[in-house]
Amino acid sequence: MSTVICALSVSVDGYITGRDPGAGRGLGDGGTLFDWYFNGDTPSRVFDGFRLSAPSARVFDALAGRIGAVVAGRNTFDDSEGFGGGSPHPTAPLVVLSHRPAEVGERQTLVTSGIADAIATARAQAEGKDVGLQGGGAVTAALASGLVDELILHQVPVLLGEGRPFFRALPRHIRLRLIEAVPAPGVTHLHYAVER
Repeated sequence: MSTVICALSVSVDGYITGRDPGAGRGLGDGGTLFDWYFNGDTPSRVFDGFRLSAPSARVFDALAGRIGAVVAGRNTFDDSEGFGGGSPHPTAPLVVLSHRPAEVGERQTLVTSGIADAIATARAQAEGKDVGLQGGGAVTAALASGLVDELILHQVPVLLGEGRPFFRALPRHIRLRLIEAVPAPGVTHLHYAVER
């Protein structure tokens, strides 16, 4: 069965966007969370145009190469202007989790019946590869339901002070086991397994 992973860039104070994110504004003033995509000399083997540091390229490409489908929450979908009808991943289809109607593109599937159904839909589309999660609400819902296997924080050394938090309120403690910590220019990659 596909592993469910979440890998998001996050500020030291826990935000995945800056102030005032939204359609036409993207991450608000939080664009610095992705500077590490372009601060090196190593081209990504998965994402055209990304030039990462060597340590970041190793981590990023290993993770991106595992993804067969992506689940994104509605805020992420809207902030990204529907990913232009595509997906945040160059080859993986997108499952949009929303409790209200949304226009979706050809490579997108709308699921309105909850996180478990969204992940099941993504697993069916992933063709044996792993499922990636995007968006604080979707990740929190999946964690609360015991559906996340691995959590990767690409922690950027900045305090944004405001924005959308990576995690929302959880019903219980969730224990993590560190698999790997990789310091790199402009980011530290923290890879955890979710303990059950």
